[in-house]
Amino acid sequence: MTSVAEQVAKEIVSAIDKDELVLPTMPEMALKVREVAEDPDAGIADINAVISNDAALTARIIKVANSPLFRGAREIEDLSMALSRLGMQTTANLATGLAMEQMFQATSDFIDKRMRDVWARSSEIAGICHVLCRHYTKLRPDQATLAGLVSNIGVLPILSYAEDNSQLLGNSMTLDSVIDEIHPAIGKKILTTWEFPTELRNVPEDAWNFEREAPKADYADLVTVA
Repeated sequence: MTSVAEQVAKEIVSAIDKDELVLPTMPEMALKVREVAEDPDAGIADINAVISNDAALTARIIKVANSPLFRGAREIEDLSMALSRLGMQTTANLATGLAMEQMFQATSDFIDKRMRDVWARSSEIAGICHVLCRHYTKLRPDQATLAGLVSNIGVLPILSYAEDNSQLLGNSMTLDSVIDEIHPAIGKKILTTWEFPTELRNVPEDAWNFEREAPKADYADLVTVA
């Protein structure tokens, strides 16, 4: 890294260690959906009641349920049908991923574009993870999709930091160097803070470690291949 990149990386890592860096919080809708999905006494009707309050999320879940990944013999026309086809856990992970998109926004055009690019890439990785998981592993495809969506989550605080620090905005190469160097560790910290399942918390860090050895295939491996 350049000296500027090294200094910025040092500042951000220090802020993380001191809990001074404001990490993104999980969207409220995602929290509500996951809470219902983790309740052993809850059912499809309960998760329907939560999601139906968000028209945009409802429409997108119906769209996904009709996509080639989940399409059945009958077209899905409403949320209840979509939830019945997808199931509780898949719906919860899907809702989490879709709700996350709202986090990838910024006030400056330059950073906003970078965030949207990160989301687009994460979405592409998620789709590939889902297909790889279904055909080549015994892991859960819905978890694999979510793993892809959160694989670059650590980039968000760095881009937010860049908005307030012109030395990064003025040099894309410097910003890229900082992102490459520290986004995996930040991503793992975010998912740990969000209390994600243990098998997903390591994804942002392990997926980019191409020399990592694991006893069996995991979600980080799927992201690496994707």
